[in-house]
Amino acid sequence: MPDTFHQPLRDLLVLRYDEFRQRLRSRLGSRQLAEDALQETWLRVDAMRDSTAVRHPAAYLFRVALNVAEEQRRKQARVMTLDEVEDLYLMADERADPVREALGEQQIAMLRRALSELPRRRRAIVTAARLNDVPHKEIAARHGVSLRTVEKELKAGLEHCCKRLDREYIQRFGPKIKRPPS
Repeated sequence: MPDTFHQPLRDLLVLRYDEFRQRLRSRLGSRQLAEDALQETWLRVDAMRDSTAVRHPAAYLFRVALNVAEEQRRKQARVMTLDEVEDLYLMADERADPVREALGEQQIAMLRRALSELPRRRRAIVTAARLNDVPHKEIAARHGVSLRTVEKELKAGLEHCCKRLDREYIQRFGPKIKRPPS
């Protein structure tokens, strides 16, 4: 294939490189991103197999460079920085502490014992409401009791478990608040 299509675009890119870089830098906010986009634009122009003439070559090159920069940003958004990776390792180290694991297992065992001490229906209500996030209305329908009975059973069950785990029972109203794991 003759070089008539590629050469004018490459020449224009070389001739107006500084202008393209400045416009891209203004638009993208990064000199490095602008330069990387222009380098990739050069490679793409060189690899083009389409022989269609471009009506506005400068606008065409600028648009190709913007598209390249956007692709690079998307790729970079998926890549973690070294600092982010180190933070994850530190978090993993904190959570993997054998002492914390043992304490957590001990608390789970204590909770299981406290739940086993509850009457069957109360245990089912506490488990459904707090461990399985089942709405109170649905629990009432399952057990054939009123919503008020579900609330009383839940309160009594939670007070019992808190006492066994040596924790303070705090009455709260409304739906359960989801907290991120600490």
